[in-house]
Amino acid sequence: MTASIHRLSDRKPPSLDPMIALVAGDLNLVNAVILDRMQSQIPLIPELAGHLIAGGGKRMRPMLTLVSARLLGYAGTRHHRLAAAVEFIHTATLLHDDVVDGSDLRRGRRTANTIWGNPATVLVGDFLFSRSFELMVEDGSHKVLKILSSASAVIAEGEVNQLTAARKIDLGEERYLDIIGAKTAALFAAACRISAVVAERSAAEELALDAYGRNLGIAFQLVDDAIDYVSDAGTMGKDAGDDFREGKVTLPVILAYARGDADARRFWKDAVEGRRNTDADLTHAVELIRDARAIDDTLARARHYGQRAIDALGPFGASDAKDAMIEAVEFAIARAY
Repeated sequence: MTASIHRLSDRKPPSLDPMIALVAGDLNLVNAVILDRMQSQIPLIPELAGHLIAGGGKRMRPMLTLVSARLLGYAGTRHHRLAAAVEFIHTATLLHDDVVDGSDLRRGRRTANTIWGNPATVLVGDFLFSRSFELMVEDGSHKVLKILSSASAVIAEGEVNQLTAARKIDLGEERYLDIIGAKTAALFAAACRISAVVAERSAAEELALDAYGRNLGIAFQLVDDAIDYVSDAGTMGKDAGDDFREGKVTLPVILAYARGDADARRFWKDAVEGRRNTDADLTHAVELIRDARAIDDTLARARHYGQRAIDALGPFGASDAKDAMIEAVEFAIARAY
């Protein structure tokens, strides 16, 4: 299956390399904080946490904190610990998600719960959440604490919303967008916004960075959900069709169900409720999604939110940081193609 990605610019294929190059020095300092704060006298904690933290993730969320600070010309050091707090929140939610979803693979590696079991994985996730709040408190800003703690609560609400929506074919696009706006986009938004706080910039700039991160996060998740049906473990870090087998109703499924005939709708209902989950069923699901042009339209929505993210950077002057943030949007949309 193919889908056209209409790039947001005519430059070379987009990547995160410009952002990585800009924040490399800062990211080394963030990684030092992460390494220090994941330590414990209980050996299992750094062992399990390190398995995921060192598992090849791009550190996109803390990089957004760092590049947003660079965009604003911030010359201090507070953003290093706060970027580490962002990464701890993200890692904790991944640990918990893998337990809830019963996942076996993440970023091409076995998940922590398959190695150490569910109880240990949940408890180490709790430990990392606690470490993130220690870092927030040490920063001393009530406003930063409010932004990141609120984002943590919203993420949890999004995960519960997704859990209660599992295996319900009538989920609907509005509720789906509510879910991904909470479980994914909220942390993207907070990661960007806190840099405006530490840089003591205006409320308008805070909200602009919030909008950039939020729309980027939605676009990022839309693409993830689309390429789950067209990619593989080498690209996604998980097996293609994991969402299908877990009965997750993502936008490609919502569109394919809405546009299908009676037989297709019956298939989707059976699949989501767990009665059609073989490899042959996955192949049929991919065919139905292709026939409904559900991938094309999911990616069209991702481009819409990506453009909104880029538009949110309008108030900021030209800079290498702004260019890198625009290219990060392009990368998020085009990364699987």
